[in-house]
Amino acid sequence: MTAKKVVTVIGSTGAQGGGLARAILNDPDGDFSVRAITRDAASEKAKALASMGAEVVEADLDDIESLKKAFRGAFGAYCVTNFWEHFSPEKEIAQAEHLAAAAKAEGVSHVIWSTLEDTRKWVPLSDEGMPTLMDKYKVPHFDAKGEADELFRSAGVPTTFLLTSFYWDNLIHFGMAPKRGEDGSLAFHLPMGDAKLPGIAAEDIGRCAYGIFKGGAEFIGKTLGIAGAMPTGEEMAAGLTDALGEKVTYVPVPHDVYRGLGFPGAEDLGNMFQFNTEFSDYFCAARDLELSRRLNPELQNFKQWLALNRNNIPVE
Repeated sequence: MTAKKVVTVIGSTGAQGGGLARAILNDPDGDFSVRAITRDAASEKAKALASMGAEVVEADLDDIESLKKAFRGAFGAYCVTNFWEHFSPEKEIAQAEHLAAAAKAEGVSHVIWSTLEDTRKWVPLSDEGMPTLMDKYKVPHFDAKGEADELFRSAGVPTTFLLTSFYWDNLIHFGMAPKRGEDGSLAFHLPMGDAKLPGIAAEDIGRCAYGIFKGGAEFIGKTLGIAGAMPTGEEMAAGLTDALGEKVTYVPVPHDVYRGLGFPGAEDLGNMFQFNTEFSDYFCAARDLELSRRLNPELQNFKQWLALNRNNIPVE
């Protein structure tokens, strides 16, 4: 019996990495096995992956030696960073550099780097139409990942650059669910005007990544964008209306207003939505629905995701 190829999954207890780990583990006849990387092997999520057959290994993105051990003997690696854990683009870039260097040192044959656009290529820092944040970024959680792409290229790591999309799961976990007004009606607030917003179920990112690993050399060196659907705010509100059984009205929020809401990351997200709105044609074209479904035949559109998750959306 041929030994399975080990895929080291960074962020295995998170949204993207967890989706990939489960996709591999739920395919017992596949060619890959999972080395699930976590900072805490005793966590419930880590133990759940172990019970499914994953090799659980502790490592830290700030510790390059631990990453080298995590990548040792692995065929593939899924590399992802979590800006929202620390809100530091510099830390995110440093972690990406550690990932690239460790993958190179250990001879990993195929890395998937979960990335996003460096929006400064479209909106220079001199453009006063979008506030510059932290002195040198427009959308910090985008720009840092996009800037880090070059770290994988310059290290000579065989990499697929995976452009992700807005998580529909943000409606559950990120405070973006419809809100009830004083008159009792529900409103869905989104600073997207009438533009389309490419979105995806977080679980489907991992499933698409599994399709990339199965595709192998075909995808190395390429940038691939994925999404499950590209609804407008009006279409998202209509979907929410159907799913919740109650009228939900779309309220397009001005970007300046969103930036001023005061919660951690509000300015970053306000700029993100402004970028997604003003460069909608590019942003949508960079994400290929047909390819996403080829990589992941179980890909959910927004309506399908809502049908599975409507009871989890915390309507206030």
